[in-house]
Parts: sequence; C-alpha cells; structure tokens
Amino acid sequence: MKPIEFTVSSAQSGVRADKILQEICPEISRSAAQKAIEAGALLKDGQPISKNTKLKSGDFLCFLPPEEESLVPKAENIPLDIVYEDDDLLVVNKPKGMVVHPAPGHTENTLVSALLYHCGEHLSKVNGELRPGILHRIDKDTSGLLMVAKTDFAHEHLAEQIAVHSFKREYRGIILGHLKEPNGSVDAPIGRNPKDRKKMAVTLQNSKEARTDYETLEQYAGYSFMRFVLHTGRTHQIRVHMAHLGHPLAGDAVYGTPKTKAEKALEGQCLHAALLGFVHPRTQEYLEFTAPLPTYFEEFKRKLSVKN
Repeated sequence: MKPIEFTVSSAQSGVRADKILQEICPEISRSAAQKAIEAGALLKDGQPISKNTKLKSGDFLCFLPPEEESLVPKAENIPLDIVYEDDDLLVVNKPKGMVVHPAPGHTENTLVSALLYHCGEHLSKVNGELRPGILHRIDKDTSGLLMVAKTDFAHEHLAEQIAVHSFKREYRGIILGHLKEPNGSVDAPIGRNPKDRKKMAVTLQNSKEARTDYETLEQYAGYSFMRFVLHTGRTHQIRVHMAHLGHPLAGDAVYGTPKTKAEKALEGQCLHAALLGFVHPRTQEYLEFTAPLPTYFEEFKRKLSVKN
C-alpha cells in the first residue's frame, strides 16, 4: 500500500498520535493503530514516534500501512467434529473460539482451513476461494452446527432453502434476568448500528426483517436458560434481539453488560447452535441433526443451578 501523508490540523493539536491516526484511517481499529505505531509505521519528520506522542498543528506525518495479510485460506490439519457427511455436504459441530472463514486478524486456524485439509478440492466454489463450501456462518464465540456444501449443486439448492427460510435452526443460550413473557417472539428489523458501524442493532434504517422465537427452559438466580428458533438469519440476530429486550446473552462483551462474577469464566456469549434441519438437495429427504451442549456451557449451567 502507498504511504499516507497528512498534516495535523489546529483541531487535532494536542491529540495523541494513535487517536489522530485512527481519525485519518477510520478503517483500522484503535488497537491496530497503536500496534502499527509501535512497529514504527508512523513518521514525523522522517522519524518514528510513539503512540502517546501529542502532536501540534502543522506537524507533517507519514503513515506506512503494513502489508495486508493474505486472506486466501490454506489447508491446516485441524480436527473436525463431523456430525454427518456424504458426497454432497457435511454437517460439522464448530467449537467455541473458531472463526468460520479468514478475515483480517484471523487468517489461520479457521473452519475453512480445516475443511480444505479434510475435503481437498471437494468443496463448493460458489462463494469463491475465501469461503469454499460455506453456506452460512456462526460467530467465533458461538459453538454448534454448521452445514457445508461439497458441490455447487448442493450449494445452490441449500442456499435456496436458506433464502426462503425453510432451513430449521435452533439455538440454546443463557440470558441475563428473567423475561416478562417467558415464551414469545421478537419480530424487529436488524441493520448496522447508526452510532457504531461495527455493531448491529434493531433499527429501521437500512435494515432487514428479523424474527426470533424464544422459550424459557429453566430459570436461575439472575439468569435464564433459553431455546431460540430462527426464522431469519441476520448477523448477530439472537444477541441483538435479546439485548433489545433488555436481557443480553451471558458473557456477551459486545451487546451485554460488564461481566458478573458468575460470568468471569465465559469467553464470549453463551450461545450454541443445537439443531439443524434441511431437505437434502439430491435425495429430497428431510434431515435433522443435533449437537449436545459443550462442556463450558454445561459447567456454567451447573454453577447457576447450584446457586439457585
């Protein structure tokens, strides 16, 4: 990438270098800006400066953007929990903490890398080389079932089921508090948060319809164990809908509240894709698969039940 040159304005006088860099390059995060400066990528009068340097109006700066990481996935020998597999598709149980496909900052140890090692060239190419076989995704810190297409034929037919919402998806999660209506449905559109583009929100601006059914399975002191059924598949849908109701998912650092003592052991939201149902594209047989709650989830439930 070409160097980015700029002069500090009067309004920026006295502001730290890392904050100014992020203002000039809003596509990078504050932490990424700090790391780049620490690596010597921000120069003042040809000399590297520190991230906490307070700059003056008229200072001339040159930013040398780091080389972009290659997002093209590479096969890696990573164990897969395969629930079902045939010549057209496979269903995998993704562990918590694994990213589905490469993204900036997450280029290795992805589900796609594991799939490339396991399947080789036998993955759908409909979504290109960055997301071979990927039909839908779940968040890094959400565990559970994902379906993968091995052929373009399977991909196209399964994608149609997702598009018309005939795909069956159930989740289990633990939320803060107890809902006023223990069972119900949230029918509220989701789009980018107008105040924070990195987050989603219930909004009428540039949004899409989103519906989540919920059922309370168990209640504890300050928490509820929930069943969720998705009728649409928006980014962060369950997390956003529950936060909208005032009952965010336990451990959710993005849409939740500061962690309670009980949540300290949780790394990310307590959410699991527990059931997946669809019509097989070739046999036209309805298939349904389930995945048990992972260990971290069961342990958290046990702690809550003991305190109840």
